[in-house]
Amino acid sequence: MSRVTEIFGSMVFNDSVMKERLPKETYQALKRTMNEGRHLDPHIAGIVANEMKNWAIEKGATHYTHWFQPMTGVTAEKHDSFISPGADGGVIMEFSGKELIKGEPDASSFPSGGLRATFEARGYTAWDPTSYAFIKDGTLCIPTAFCSYCGEALDKKTPLLRSMQAINKQALRILRLFGRVEVGRVDTTVGPEQEYFLIDRALYEQRKDLLYTRRTLFGARPPKGQELEDHYFGAIRLRVSAFMKELDEELWKLGILAKTKHNEVAPAQHELAPIFSTTNIAADHNQLTMEIMKKVAKRHGLVCIFQEKPFAGVNGSGKHNNWSLSTDTGLNLLEPGESPQDNAQFLLFLSAVIKAVDEYQDLLRVSVASAGNDHRLGANEAPPAIISLFLGDELTAVLKSIETGQPCDTVDRTEMRIGVHVLPSLPKDTTDRNRTSPFAFTGNKFEFRMLGAAASISGPNTVLNTIVAEELGQFADELEKADDFTAALNTLIRRVIREHKRIIFNGNNYSDDWVEEAQRRGLLNLKSTVDALPCFVADKNVDLFARHKVFSREEMVSRYEILLENYQKVLHIEALTMLDMARKDILPAVENYIRDLSDTALSKKTLSPQASCTVEEELVTCLSALCSCVYHKAQELDRALLDAHAVEDTRERAARYHDMVFTLMQELRAAADEMELHTAAKYWPFPTYGDLLFRV
Repeated sequence: MSRVTEIFGSMVFNDSVMKERLPKETYQALKRTMNEGRHLDPHIAGIVANEMKNWAIEKGATHYTHWFQPMTGVTAEKHDSFISPGADGGVIMEFSGKELIKGEPDASSFPSGGLRATFEARGYTAWDPTSYAFIKDGTLCIPTAFCSYCGEALDKKTPLLRSMQAINKQALRILRLFGRVEVGRVDTTVGPEQEYFLIDRALYEQRKDLLYTRRTLFGARPPKGQELEDHYFGAIRLRVSAFMKELDEELWKLGILAKTKHNEVAPAQHELAPIFSTTNIAADHNQLTMEIMKKVAKRHGLVCIFQEKPFAGVNGSGKHNNWSLSTDTGLNLLEPGESPQDNAQFLLFLSAVIKAVDEYQDLLRVSVASAGNDHRLGANEAPPAIISLFLGDELTAVLKSIETGQPCDTVDRTEMRIGVHVLPSLPKDTTDRNRTSPFAFTGNKFEFRMLGAAASISGPNTVLNTIVAEELGQFADELEKADDFTAALNTLIRRVIREHKRIIFNGNNYSDDWVEEAQRRGLLNLKSTVDALPCFVADKNVDLFARHKVFSREEMVSRYEILLENYQKVLHIEALTMLDMARKDILPAVENYIRDLSDTALSKKTLSPQASCTVEEELVTCLSALCSCVYHKAQELDRALLDAHAVEDTRERAARYHDMVFTLMQELRAAADEMELHTAAKYWPFPTYGDLLFRV
């Protein structure tokens, strides 16, 4: 047996471990809970907890924690040991079913968007049995949801689980209409490709901007960037390869299906891609992957950066969310089939996605909105802020044939059950993948490419699941009432294509022509986070989430407040960091250089009154003007921060940060970066882009 098969899942209380260690009745009861969402009997929970504890102790664990995902964007954990006092003055190791099922962390210090007052500390964590417990750093980690005392969701997992229930319910209604009585459950599955940068830790620690914000706030472009396109899929450097090897092993131990690794486009940028998992497990695994990446990088003298745009002038990092729908019988509902009935079913689910993306463009845009991602979207390295859907030429031709009722010129003309001339087996991934599209069909899944690298995938997938559930529910309502199912199906698919074809675009999303064309089509162009976030609490969206019991109105308003506040806080911290660097590091360093240039010129004149000091004088003039510019821009930025921070209304304050603070930050940076180009290397106070990107 290979080492990989030996270590894979070795730190996970997975199905094989449960089957081996739990009594048969307990195991079956737990599986029913996992597969059918049933409540777990407290007695059964006690047996599971005891075996879980024994297994964890055998693996060296001394503590347990309810591992959850609050609205901070990272995970949280409070550790408790297994020890309890023994009668003889010693200790015994205990872990009860009650401790497994529910925990009580302090909820007051996590973002709640007004759902909780600071003095209302109580919150609860509730075990998610569909995501396996695992051991990390000597602690048994139990994946949990996090909610308030009154039951409001305070985390990212709870809405995701609710959305999975919603799409399962509506998808099953559709499948029953096609006679799929054998299907017991429909799950969404995700394979999130993770991009990241690796830089030398010693250099990283010399830059305040990286330490405080995880991106460079100053930095002139180096002589070489990504122009030669020699880094993408290039040979992996030995130091990076060693990191990747250890990373794979650590992820495999946790049952994470790390599959692909390679260099990305920008220097020092890389990517890891896993095999598909059920969405909530994929979300848990992606959070774990980012955490493990940081730890492994540290052991190799590196720093792993997920910030969406850590370096200006080279590509930033995204997270490509490959989303699909699968049944518990192994059927991919977004894969063209081998029979007319299978293809009719495929076309109906495809129509639901098309309609959902068109009607809820705003929600998809909101789901990827952040201060960091604003630097990336639309920068000719990632999809623009305009949502559109890529299907490829052949599938688009099939849909056009359905809309018009005319034979499709690009495929054989075989009669299909729903009355359209197409192949019984529709084209499968026969067109090139459109790397510019924000939402692209790639054969049997959709690739949502707009996510930022640092983001949790839970938010975007909560939106995706819910909006598709909505359309499937509408389709089921209509088709369940039909006297002639085939005729009603044909009419429905044709209507959806006709009414929502504006969202389909197979061309270059980076072009200016597309921006103009999208405007003519009536598509939204929400360019910034501040533009996008108000859409989240629009009445139609509040009604949508409430209808499917994914969010209450109060939960949505709280998330809106949290996202707005986070945007402001990020810009506030970045602006303060820029001021600190400009005033305490850049200006003093350049003034030292100016002084030395002046001294050099004076020495030349002293030794020879006829000596030319043109170089020194021009440099002093140039740098003095830039110093003055940096100083005054810093003063303006300081005042803008005070003005913005004083605004009481959250929405108006966010707009002030975007319109004034962010603009002045760009102007301050431009002057400082110009200054770097004219300052001798030994005077510049920070490692340069060349150092950071090419010294790994």
